[in-house]
Amino acid sequence: MGTQQVGASQSRWRARAASLCAAASMLVSVNATAQTPSFVEFDSAHVRPMALSPDGTRLFAVNTPDNRLEVFSVSATGLSLIAEVPVGLEPVSVAARSNTEVWVVNHLSDSISVVSLEGTPRVVRTLLVGDEPRDIVFAGTKGHAFITTAHRGQHRTDPSIASVPGAGDPQLTTPSVGRADVWVFNPASLGTTLGGTPVRIVTLFGDTPRGLAVSPDKKTVYAAIAQSGNQTTSVSMDSVCDGFESTGICFVFPDSKPWGNNILPGGLPGPRTNAAGAKAPETGLIVKWNNTTRQWEDMLGRNWNNGVRLNLPDKDVFAIDADNLTEKAFYTGVGTSIFNLATNPKTGVVYATNSDANNLTRFEGPGVFGGSTVQGNIAKMRISVISGGTVYPRHLNKHIDYSKLANSAGFDPTAKNHSLSTPTEMAISSDGTKLYVAAFSSNKVGVFDTAALEADTFNPKTASANYIPVSGGPSGLVLDEARNRLYVMTRFDNGVKVIDLGTRKQVASAALYNPEPASVVEGRPFLYDADFSSANGEASCASCHIFGDKDEIAWDLGNPDDEVSTNPIDKRLASDLAIGAFNALTGHPGSPINGTGDQHAFHPMKGPMTTQTLRGMANSGAMHWRGDRSNGFYGVNSDAEDVSFKNFIVAYEGLLGRVSMPSEEEMNKFTAFQLQVQLPPNPIRKLDNSLTTAQQAGRDFYFGSRRVDGLAIGSDTGFNCNGCHAIDASQGFYGTDGKSSFEGISQIMKIPHVRNMYTKVGMFGFPDSSFFQHPETGPMGDQIRGFGFTHDGAVDTLFRFFSAIVFSNTSVGGPLVGFPGDTDRRNVEAFMLASDSDLAPVVGQQVTLTSTNAAAVGSRIDLLIARAKAPFVSKALGGATYEADLVAKTVVGGKPKGFLYERSAGTWKPDDGTANITTTALRTLALKAGQEVTFTAVPPGSGVRIALDRNLDGKLDGQ
Repeated sequence: MGTQQVGASQSRWRARAASLCAAASMLVSVNATAQTPSFVEFDSAHVRPMALSPDGTRLFAVNTPDNRLEVFSVSATGLSLIAEVPVGLEPVSVAARSNTEVWVVNHLSDSISVVSLEGTPRVVRTLLVGDEPRDIVFAGTKGHAFITTAHRGQHRTDPSIASVPGAGDPQLTTPSVGRADVWVFNPASLGTTLGGTPVRIVTLFGDTPRGLAVSPDKKTVYAAIAQSGNQTTSVSMDSVCDGFESTGICFVFPDSKPWGNNILPGGLPGPRTNAAGAKAPETGLIVKWNNTTRQWEDMLGRNWNNGVRLNLPDKDVFAIDADNLTEKAFYTGVGTSIFNLATNPKTGVVYATNSDANNLTRFEGPGVFGGSTVQGNIAKMRISVISGGTVYPRHLNKHIDYSKLANSAGFDPTAKNHSLSTPTEMAISSDGTKLYVAAFSSNKVGVFDTAALEADTFNPKTASANYIPVSGGPSGLVLDEARNRLYVMTRFDNGVKVIDLGTRKQVASAALYNPEPASVVEGRPFLYDADFSSANGEASCASCHIFGDKDEIAWDLGNPDDEVSTNPIDKRLASDLAIGAFNALTGHPGSPINGTGDQHAFHPMKGPMTTQTLRGMANSGAMHWRGDRSNGFYGVNSDAEDVSFKNFIVAYEGLLGRVSMPSEEEMNKFTAFQLQVQLPPNPIRKLDNSLTTAQQAGRDFYFGSRRVDGLAIGSDTGFNCNGCHAIDASQGFYGTDGKSSFEGISQIMKIPHVRNMYTKVGMFGFPDSSFFQHPETGPMGDQIRGFGFTHDGAVDTLFRFFSAIVFSNTSVGGPLVGFPGDTDRRNVEAFMLASDSDLAPVVGQQVTLTSTNAAAVGSRIDLLIARAKAPFVSKALGGATYEADLVAKTVVGGKPKGFLYERSAGTWKPDDGTANITTTALRTLALKAGQEVTFTAVPPGSGVRIALDRNLDGKLDGQ
């Protein structure tokens, strides 16, 4: 078996890894001296990371952390690296249009790199698209390019594409708007605008698309929604009767139009206390739509229709006419989180890898006192078959007996040997009889007879004998039938493995150059590896935290068998007097705080909580919505993120179903990795970091002198918006300073960050409630999300949240406290959607200058230069810095060449040690054919590495 190192030499990589590991340790240490990191970890998920050229002689692979396309020559002896092409930031997918043209999807750059292999391989055009593009396919009579993106992003509203059907305002505050876009380009006519001119932007009624597939006749493109949900939603606390009574009814007042829909069917299902007898807090409740009874039902089967004001059609996969560019069908019930799509080349059957969440079931832990648990049964890993217009879900791990918990009598410890977790990309044989699937969280490639899969006659215990072990986190597949090989991309170790399908053994590998710190490489598997995380091999942290982010649903993961613990976090407005006075004046909360009446306690039963992102957690203090990980296995600390994250150790046994807890060394590695992962730049804020009139007015109110919560007088008795949701970039605060607050509800909550509010848009509809000034919405019809804002996802919009009685100028604080009116609420909502973040919005943005488009792209280059000179503050980036470093890549005299913009001189430093050149001289290079110049704004501190010295060994790349 041969292994080759791609890019920098192995010795230089090891030296680089050591230096980056040290830098990473400094980044996550609370006592470290701040410095701008030379690498920023985003950990973007692969979708289609490899492609084979039509003639089978070239393999293309994205190098996600190194921002390159790797080009291999394919031969009988294996893979040989022949070219490396710098592309955009965080490439996640690649598709070959021809033997000489390849398109690369850059997830962080919101761009597509069109790569030509004629002459010196290089980027010849950069297409700009919507936010966070994920996948690409070519289809239709004209060979249109189809690209999935979120229904947002700065380029969506760029004047250069104003006439494109589907472009324009994403309508973030408008109900019943699809949030999934497919950008369609005609490769033969890309247009002369700034970032190319799409033929159309097709908007689908879902929340952010991911995978694509093409029918065998190329006439249909299938698009899957990434986190499409499972028709569950939260009934708000005010709509659940107090008292934990499973029978009887109660009324919610005031009852606003339409009259009579304020009758609710009872309280929370039991138990009403934990095992020790401590009364549980009153909370909301997760319900699921039953299409047969036409009711929103809880786990007891009660009808909660009066507590819900929206419909969830659950459109998971869409069929798009590849020529007319219109939606022609959709499919429901495919899965909660859908990873990838593939079509059978003979029959046209569609396969969708997915997971199906079990979030209607309550509680983690042993399930003794509460009577239920999701331990080891968080989400079923599946391939859903779409055939003849019908969806047939196929559970890949149907051998697992979920009634037997790890360490219990009858549990089968060999079950994990047959399990597959996080199934992602698929490859299907040309005769349509065999399907290969990358099991990202299992270090395996599943192999299935398609007929057995479609008929659900496969037995995992026997089928697993054909599974192929592949270490390193398999994230993508390419089938090479001519050589009877399977190429497997592995994300954990950033490599490509070559599998001989005759022997099912690895015969070669190529380790792609990796600039990530060693701590990232070592720690990443602890997030994903289900074999490590669970006794049955199906569950991992990524089962809910999909690719380290959110699954966009809520879970009730309390543990009635656990004990009440102490809340050490500093609290605002949470004295006995403040809570008592608020309750006396408003009637809220209608039950003792935290169940027990002790505001300084964490009850082990907590009600529905939406899954939070694992990105951007550094500098945010204690973790979980209540901050309850501040008290746990590794101690009590309200400020230290590393302690709080390590306290998640108990979830391995209680939630994931591991036989025993990981070691402290393993938790240290997991923590070191995860605390380095950053959130992306805000896609709503303008690229020049300015605000719209409404956003600026919202920001002025946010930081203004008017208190919106508490009392108008006294110290620490009332606060403006920023007084609680602190935004202070120098301290790494983006909505939270780590403290908690009493806000009139039944539990003390930690004040959360606000950087990803734009990702929660899409739920519209709310019932009667005395907690909000705004009346109920009435039936709102179809929506794309069942969970919105606040801890339980029950509040549909930020606009409604700002109408809570705690923010009212007619409530406890009187007329001098709270929002004066809806105009201020709308303005602050606009600001929150474009909130400050660790990275400036320009980071990742790029454009390519050619010999013909100077007039179209010139102003964008000017903008990139201006933002590279603009001061910026971010604790994650070392404190005072600039919005971006600016990199330029080109080919001069047949040789790749990089440049870094030097702010002080206003000139460009080349990667060969020669004299700096002016911006005019750099632009002039592009006038010659084959010397297109691509400008990219990269994170400050990364410029030297990306432009000049790839491995930071002191020797420039061009020398």
